[in-house]
Amino acid sequence: MTIIEPPPSRIYLLRHARAAQAQSGQRDFDRELDDRGYGEAELVCEKAVDKGYRPDLILSSTATRCRQTADAMHRAMAGECILQAIDEIYNGSSETYLALLAGQAPSPSVMLVGHNPTIEETLDRLIGREQLRLAIPSGYPTAGFAVLDHAGENWILRDFLIV
Repeated sequence: MTIIEPPPSRIYLLRHARAAQAQSGQRDFDRELDDRGYGEAELVCEKAVDKGYRPDLILSSTATRCRQTADAMHRAMAGECILQAIDEIYNGSSETYLALLAGQAPSPSVMLVGHNPTIEETLDRLIGREQLRLAIPSGYPTAGFAVLDHAGENWILRDFLIV
């Protein structure tokens, strides 16, 4: 497991919602959410806010589908958080994701909206493979929303929301 020093008290990891297939000539980066994806994003974000999961800061990939998913969270919170789009998340490794989270330590809670397989690898590094398999045995789904709390030197998966 990975140590983030100093840690925020809570981390949220949100995989972008379901995206449309790329159109002929369209870059992967520019893929938008499809109709199901828009619904997934709205539902999981509303569910999260209803449960009191409210990040102080949202870090999102600049890819269109991630920005659309992050915007759903921002709307669900009525704009009561800071939203930043960061280029490095798009092709970033789990090391990049963890470094970005660690760099935001003054925030009590930070959300990262990113891509698979990196979001799943990041969760694995934070909670360990066994806990990951127990929580999401079929892999990290689109619009999967992980809630992690810092406990001593470990991260504890408190909740995992899916729609």
